[in-house]
Amino acid sequence: MSKRHAAKYKIDRRMGENIWGRPKSPVNRREYGPGQHGQRRKGKLSDFGTQLKAKQKLKGYYGSISEKQFRGIYAEAIRLKGDSSANLIGLLERRLDAVVYRAKFVPTVFAARQFVNHGHIKVNGRRVNVPSFKVKPGDVIEVKQASKELALVLEASASGERDVPDYIEVDHSKMTAKYIRVPTLQDVPYAVQMEPNLVVEFYSR
Repeated sequence: MSKRHAAKYKIDRRMGENIWGRPKSPVNRREYGPGQHGQRRKGKLSDFGTQLKAKQKLKGYYGSISEKQFRGIYAEAIRLKGDSSANLIGLLERRLDAVVYRAKFVPTVFAARQFVNHGHIKVNGRRVNVPSFKVKPGDVIEVKQASKELALVLEASASGERDVPDYIEVDHSKMTAKYIRVPTLQDVPYAVQMEPNLVVEFYSR
């Protein structure tokens, strides 16, 4: 498993942006990158560099997705009908760990992956412990009965730090969520601008 969850703020600093919009992000205090060379003046990025950064930012946002997994999601996005960049966002937002995070059952995407892995989530009444499981419109996601009173869950659901997007219908009193529809890029509440079109360009080089 990727160890990136232990260095989530390093992603923010490397990107120079608070990509999850969290108040504790170090980018809120210092916008330069991590490490001894972090304060060096950065030159203008090439087209390749701009595309690479867009890919790293989008991949980093969804937590511990490996490069192999992410490339596989891209490959599926270009096979589907319609706009490939829109398909890419739709596939990422259909991941079970992303839906658990969006529903505010947990505080971070990293916690969502672990939460699903540890068997705390059911989809349509069946336990699913695969974070990459693809949710379909109409699916009902719920926190397992024994896990509904966990401090992590209660704190996340009560947090005013972010809102649940309108493509997910949530009842926090029952800790259930219904996936209404696959969102467009404009629907997804990213804290910073994401450019999936550049990610598609990066992989199609």
